[in-house]
Amino acid sequence: MKILKFMLALALSCMAAYAEPADSAFSHLYVGIEGGEIYPFGDLIDAVDNTFFGGVGVRYTYWEDFDGFIQFNYSYFMPIADSVNIYGVHQFSGRFGLDWRWSKIRPLAIGAGFICNWARADYDDENSDLAFSEPGGTLTDNETEFGWFARLNLPCWHKGNFYAGLDILWEELWTLPKRSNMLSVGVYLERRIW
Repeated sequence: MKILKFMLALALSCMAAYAEPADSAFSHLYVGIEGGEIYPFGDLIDAVDNTFFGGVGVRYTYWEDFDGFIQFNYSYFMPIADSVNIYGVHQFSGRFGLDWRWSKIRPLAIGAGFICNWARADYDDENSDLAFSEPGGTLTDNETEFGWFARLNLPCWHKGNFYAGLDILWEELWTLPKRSNMLSVGVYLERRIW
């Protein structure tokens, strides 16, 4: 136990030694909008079609070469199988993570973080009892999934306080018995607040 406490104290000391001075955190703040397309992988390829998404986000400086970000997106998935009694699935996603801007590959930033997806199926209220026992039926009662993502962020354009770029995310939800994977590619527009 003492070794664990010592290692934790050492790690926190090293982080403080390499961190930018206190005025770096939140010294810049950006708000933005994003839109793009989501591509399901694995078992999801046979379950739902590709779909579009839209959302909002906040990005802020964290350390000298790190930016923190928070994003909220909405998408609507259409089922592929004809036997499914649901019309589609509403999905709301919340993400938070860090981007690292390595000087050798600037302006490209590499990031990772955690994701929370909330999904609810569109279904006919008259057949709600039947829908629950059919494929996809559990989504009629809401479903929340957690996971992680890796991200590439490529800023492409800058003018004054406005920035635009390309955002590519690989998401893995920790759904069991099988993991769910999706690739999303989006274009964003940000405005610097300070």
